[in-house]
Amino acid sequence: MSQVTDDEIAEATEQLGVEPSSAIIGRTPWQIFWSRFRKDRVALGAAGFLVFLVLVALFAPVIAEHVVHHGPNDLYRETLSDIGLPEVGPSVEFWFGVDTSGRDVFVRTIYGARTSLIVALLATGVAVLLGIILGSLAGFHGGWVDTVISRTIDIILSLPVLLFSIGIAATCSITAEGCLGGLVEPGVSLVTMIIALFTWPYIGRIVRGQVLSIREKEFIEAARSIGARSSRIMFRDILPNLAAPIIVYGTLIIPSNILFEAALSFLGVGIPPDTPSWGRMISEASRGQLYTVAWWMLLFPGIALVLTTLAFNLVGDGLRDALDPRTQVTG
Repeated sequence: MSQVTDDEIAEATEQLGVEPSSAIIGRTPWQIFWSRFRKDRVALGAAGFLVFLVLVALFAPVIAEHVVHHGPNDLYRETLSDIGLPEVGPSVEFWFGVDTSGRDVFVRTIYGARTSLIVALLATGVAVLLGIILGSLAGFHGGWVDTVISRTIDIILSLPVLLFSIGIAATCSITAEGCLGGLVEPGVSLVTMIIALFTWPYIGRIVRGQVLSIREKEFIEAARSIGARSSRIMFRDILPNLAAPIIVYGTLIIPSNILFEAALSFLGVGIPPDTPSWGRMISEASRGQLYTVAWWMLLFPGIALVLTTLAFNLVGDGLRDALDPRTQVTG
C-alpha cells in the first residue's frame, strides 16, 4: 500500500480551501468540549453567576464582619414595632431589611447560600457515588445482583419522598444525638443523608442502563478475549465512558437538591433555626401572611433560590449539549 505524502495532503486541502495545518492538527476531548461549551453564552453567564455565588458564600463571614458589620443571628430589637413586626425595610444600614426577630436579612441570605450549596453538593456527591457503585454492579454482573439492586431502586422510587423525609427528619431530631448512634446528627448532616437516600436511585438507574449498553460493545469483547479481568474492564473501559452522563445528570440534580433542602426547611424539619436557610426564611415570611407587611423577607431569599436553581439548570443544559456530539450548539 502506497504512503500518502505531505505534498498530496497539501494539494487535497488546497482544493478544499482548508489550511494544511488546520486539517492535520487534532484536538483533545477537552478542547472539543470547551469549543462547544463557550458558544453557549447563556450557560457561560449562568456559570459566571455560580462562581460569584460560591465566592459570596465562601466570604460570607468576611462580608458580614467587615462590610455590613452584622452577624447572622445578631438581634436588633429597636427595628421592631411594639407587636413584633419589622419596621425597617431595605436601607443603608440593612440592605435587605430585617426579619421578625430583628436579624439582618442580607446577612442571613448570603449565609443561606453557604447552607444550600453545602447541603446540595454534599448530598449530590454521596448520591452520585452510591449510584455509580450500585448501578455499575447491577449493570455489569446482572443476575441476582441486578435483581436485588433494581428492586431496591424501584422500592425507593415508589415511596412518598416528602412524607418519608419529614418522618426521618422528625425522628432523628428528637434528641441531640440524632440517629445511627450519633453518626447522623440533626442539621446539615441529617438533611444531607435524607436527600442522598432518595436521590441516588436516579443516578443508579441511569448508570445501570449505560453499563448494560457498554458491556456489549466490541471493545469490551476484545478486552475479554485477551484475558482482561472484570475489575480492569470496569475501571479502564466502562467507567471512563460514563463520565459525560454522570457529570451532566449530577449537575442537573443539584438544583433539585437545593429545592429539596428548602422544602424541608420550609416545613420546619430541615436546617435548625439558628442556621440561616433560604427555605426557613421563606417559611418565616409566609407565617400569617407576614410578607404582605414585610415583603423584603420573602422577596430576597426567594430571588436567591430561583436564580441559583435556574443557573444550575442552565449550566447542566450547556454541559449536556457540549458533551453530546450529536447536538449542535449555537452561539
